Amino acid sequence: MAQKPSIPKGTRDFSPAEVAKRNYIISIIKKHFETFAFQPIETPSFENYETLMGKYGEEGDRLIFKILNSGDFLNKVSEELYAEKNANALTPKISEKALRYDLTVPFARYVVMHQNEIDFPFKRYQVQPVWRADRPQKGRFREFYQCDADVIGSTSLWQEVEFVQLYDRVFTDLKADGVTIKMNNRKILSGIAEVIGAKDKLIDFTVALDKLDKIGEEGVKKEMLEKGITTDAIEKVQPLFSFTGTNKEKLNQLKDLLSTSEEGTKGVEELGFIIEAIETLGLLSASLEIDVTLARGLNYYTGAIFEVAAPKGVQMGSIGGGGRYDDLTGIFGLKDVSGVGISFGLDRIYLVLEELHVFPENITNALDVLFINFGDKEALQCLKCIKMLRELGLKAELYPDNAKMQKQMKYANKRDIPFVVMIGGEELANQNFVLKRMHSGEQETHAIKDIEKVFKA
Repeated sequence: MAQKPSIPKGTRDFSPAEVAKRNYIISIIKKHFETFAFQPIETPSFENYETLMGKYGEEGDRLIFKILNSGDFLNKVSEELYAEKNANALTPKISEKALRYDLTVPFARYVVMHQNEIDFPFKRYQVQPVWRADRPQKGRFREFYQCDADVIGSTSLWQEVEFVQLYDRVFTDLKADGVTIKMNNRKILSGIAEVIGAKDKLIDFTVALDKLDKIGEEGVKKEMLEKGITTDAIEKVQPLFSFTGTNKEKLNQLKDLLSTSEEGTKGVEELGFIIEAIETLGLLSASLEIDVTLARGLNYYTGAIFEVAAPKGVQMGSIGGGGRYDDLTGIFGLKDVSGVGISFGLDRIYLVLEELHVFPENITNALDVLFINFGDKEALQCLKCIKMLRELGLKAELYPDNAKMQKQMKYANKRDIPFVVMIGGEELANQNFVLKRMHSGEQETHAIKDIEKVFKA
């Protein structure tokens, strides 16, 4: 007996209904990307190993899926290296490529390779899958789609303001009212690390702080201690664990805390500019909130940091995020090109909309009209009608087999098809058709020549 097939953990098959809902989300995101004047690009699903490695920090690098070289990939590995059993040293020898971890680093590579063809500032969007060797859990998959938008070639903070507006418009259009756009600034985190005397531990500090929601205050403190951050430094950072008040009150607290740090003060000013602009412009349904524990442990953020939380009552991790990176392209040789970008987490947004029950009711209707098959002569007339209805933009189909009526109607019910058309021998002779409205059970008889008028009405 053949073994039952399976798929890798952290991946999924999608049914027609699920694909329809995913496409609905993507279409709304793309619509607003284009309204905000972003242009689409695409990049390969895998990149050269050295393109990706070292760009996401130690934790991120561990989650990159590496692709084994073709053929005898161990042929170029020396006996000494093989005997060491050192994965970090061995992997570059047997893997020249890796699946992309996100869309931002491939975008930076794209900009560098195509810099002579690009008009700066360049606004791009990209909707493609990415892969991470993460531990699967609710809302966290090993293969998932990202929907990214970036502007590169401008240091203007108006770009950050527009990204807040973009998040607000997309989630309002998706009926996910009440999302919280959390914001921080990497310069503020650097300033805090400087003020508490842990500037040399900035990455360890931010990576630990970013886990506050997951492991709690004590867990963060424990990790900081393990990374060599002193008890005195952790005591100085204590106010961050209970940072409350309005955005203006938080900005004033940060001004006082970071008054001795030039970099930290600059971060507070940048944050204040964005907050003030959004307060003036207003938001449709989202709220903007300063979160000083927000770090997003990626090495390349240098300014504003964004993260979107689902509406209250929905248990879900972040459903979007991003930030400012002042020299991301510098890792590929193109210096001093600033950029800022955000991402929408398609899979998590899907789960949020399901929980909120806000998908349109007719979104999964793959078929508008089913024509019953009574035989070849009748079927030919049905196909003539179907051709006309398809030209009107309706989704119409002939049941392929001359099966029992009960079976064909059961098929229509299971697929929740709203209309069924019947052209039997008598109808064919009289050039009529019977229209059944499946939801009400009502039946009407019309002339075949009027079928377009009937469905236009």
